[in-house]
Amino acid sequence: MEREDPAQLLTRCLERGRLHSSYLLAGPGDEPRAAALAFARGIACTGPAPGPCEECAQCRRSRDRDEIELDGTGKAGPLLRHIGDHPDLLWVERGARDTRVRIGQVRALQHTFRLRGESEGRRAAVIADAEWLNLEAQNALLRLLEEPPPRTTLVLVATTATGLLATVRSRCQRVLFRPTPPNPLEDEEALELVERLERLAEAGLPELLDFAEEYAGARAAAAERLHRLLELGSAWLRERVKQGVGEDGFDVRTSLHAHSELSSCRKSLDQRNANPQMVAERALLALRGAAA
Repeated sequence: MEREDPAQLLTRCLERGRLHSSYLLAGPGDEPRAAALAFARGIACTGPAPGPCEECAQCRRSRDRDEIELDGTGKAGPLLRHIGDHPDLLWVERGARDTRVRIGQVRALQHTFRLRGESEGRRAAVIADAEWLNLEAQNALLRLLEEPPPRTTLVLVATTATGLLATVRSRCQRVLFRPTPPNPLEDEEALELVERLERLAEAGLPELLDFAEEYAGARAAAAERLHRLLELGSAWLRERVKQGVGEDGFDVRTSLHAHSELSSCRKSLDQRNANPQMVAERALLALRGAAA
């Protein structure tokens, strides 16, 4: 079953108007952070469609402006900032010179919510770098998660959720952002290697052994190069299967056998300290069989 796109899931929450009091957006890269910003702005949006619509007064107030650098101590900068200049949208992250999100920042968030009391619209706060909340800050946040202010949504953003207390994670609706694996066949070096794989069908045993000899030498460097060959070989096989299925004369079994052999080569290389040159010979023989 195809996994629902996380950004679409958040949009659907806005569309239905059924918002949880807390979310945890976890995943690598900038996407979770950007999604958290859009989601927070969408919570405040009063446009006709799930926002941000960029047209209503709330969206105009929450538009980007020059970001103020935060300071977890509150000495060289504020502990938190507003999203745009919207009074009901708050942003917390590590200070420019901090390694952690500090308890003072979580307390400042609590204080700001209490200070404004109940707003007519919905409120939201994003805590970016959530995996860097120190233990004290997490315990303070837990109290906020257990008794959230009315009409308020907290959005935590983390590269990985493993650094958060289980009690914090359990009180959040989790939204996972999975990385899109890069296509290993795209860069120029990869294309040159793929061209060599394509010619394996016509290669004799001496040529194949010469190819494998390129993976001789210092084991660490040779093993790293061979892992690249195994990765590209697997991707090349997948593309061959995609293009060949249904064509007359295409035998998928040879490609499946070669793919299995590459997996075995990878295990030998990682788990048994096998000689990279000898493993390369096995891999190239399997790939030649698939190319034939």
